Amino acid sequence: MSHLIDSYASITGPDVIEQLRQLAKPLQGLKVVHVNSTKLGGGVAEILNKMIPLMNDLGIETSWEVVQGNPEFYACTKMMHNAIQGNQVQIPEKLLKVYEKTNAENAEQLRDTLTAADIVFIHDPQPAALLKHIDDRQGKWIWRCHIDASKPYGPVWKYLRKDVQHYDASIFSLAGFAQALPNPIYLIPPSIDPLNDKNIELPEDERRAVYEAFNLDPDRPLVVQVSRFDRFKDPVGVIQSFKSAKRFIPGLQLVLAGGEASDDPEGDIVLEEVRTAAADEPDIHVLLLPGDAHRTINALQSAATIIIQKSLREGFGLTVTEGMWKQKPVIGGDTGGIRLQVINHHTGFLVNSPAGAALRIRYLLKNQDKMFEMGIKAKEFVRENFLITRHIREYLTLMHALVFDSKHRIELK
Repeated sequence: MSHLIDSYASITGPDVIEQLRQLAKPLQGLKVVHVNSTKLGGGVAEILNKMIPLMNDLGIETSWEVVQGNPEFYACTKMMHNAIQGNQVQIPEKLLKVYEKTNAENAEQLRDTLTAADIVFIHDPQPAALLKHIDDRQGKWIWRCHIDASKPYGPVWKYLRKDVQHYDASIFSLAGFAQALPNPIYLIPPSIDPLNDKNIELPEDERRAVYEAFNLDPDRPLVVQVSRFDRFKDPVGVIQSFKSAKRFIPGLQLVLAGGEASDDPEGDIVLEEVRTAAADEPDIHVLLLPGDAHRTINALQSAATIIIQKSLREGFGLTVTEGMWKQKPVIGGDTGGIRLQVINHHTGFLVNSPAGAALRIRYLLKNQDKMFEMGIKAKEFVRENFLITRHIREYLTLMHALVFDSKHRIELK
């Protein structure tokens, strides 16, 4: 019988799939629950959308729950997110009470599911307080932080830490993000799914249709940034970089494409700032795409000459991984998880300013051989390090450690 996981063998090789089967076999029948704050928009939702069916395909009973909240709850958790990334944010007591009340209400709604689970993955700050409301839990609980927590704002981190310190384990994406906690800490970077609509190889007619759909010229170079409209993604800085580079490359085009996340109340404000900054430049295309526009994003990234992700802070940056998978050189902000992917001068360039990004755009467009070489290296780097099969392997290994209290090593035959 054919299984979903088998379809990855042509990309990863059969040995990788066999290793996943061996790791999953002792865990079959376990009940695993993931909890986050949205099923649409953002990297966490994208990963879980494919990881859940793959885990079930491996015989592990895996489900996904989403906490529900009002606008005040999401305003509070957005402030928490910004504070963990280093902003000095004073969260009003009123919003913290909403946060606590919302978690208590969601815990009651999800109680039966969470108490029956063998393993619970809680993603990011939004549902972090669920743990203290499930007194009769039986399984192991893991807090998974996808955010760059390298320099969190002290008062907010102290507030959040009082909850996450009681988890059975914590996961961060990089060693530099990890904060001191009394529970075991695991380092697991995110991943992309090479077989979803955002990353498969599209038919030529579909790739070319994107030019007409968004009034782009296929004969002129195109720089593309795909991300939520968030100040930490620095879309206005990208516009400044573009305008600087275009003085030397008159035909240059820029696409800033993003979608809405239901748990981000600042998106509309930032989008308006971006549109204002781009208003005087007809070759800047600001696109607000639906959350499920995966093939459109794929086509835009495939059409790009250069991918840019000039983030100021970044937990990982899946759009960097996606661009690299499409054999594009990536100009990325010298921060967070982008540093783990963009190997300077090899898979792309790391930059610290709009001027630096403009300089690298000009360099790549004048050195086509270097651009091609970087693209080849970028795709292979992703294949070896950032596909969902590696991500699942590391989750399975973590589950072994927690369920069987593994002290030493896991042997695969």
